[in-house]
Amino acid sequence: MGLKRIPIPTDVELQEEGRRLRIVWPDGTERSFAAFDLRASCPCAGCVDELSGKRTLKPEDVDPGIQALEVGRVGRYALQVRWSDGHHTGIYSYESLFEGNP
Repeated sequence: MGLKRIPIPTDVELQEEGRRLRIVWPDGTERSFAAFDLRASCPCAGCVDELSGKRTLKPEDVDPGIQALEVGRVGRYALQVRWSDGHHTGIYSYESLFEGNP
């Protein structure tokens, strides 16, 4: 059984004043995510209970006007976003972003 090869984005761009995140993959595929959807699906331990896997962050607790202020790469496997609400600990894996399920 071989390892699954996860592509690394060729381009990552904040659009619409940080309200969207656009990612381009090596095969030319593009994905665009609404900032609200990404923030509401944050996978960090502050937003998801580590033991049960239950989401503790409720979508209604996320500001509808949330903006991504900055996005950076984490090694060769993920992106990390700094949000306008001060949150910055979520790491979004390339695999989940490529599959469209952050």
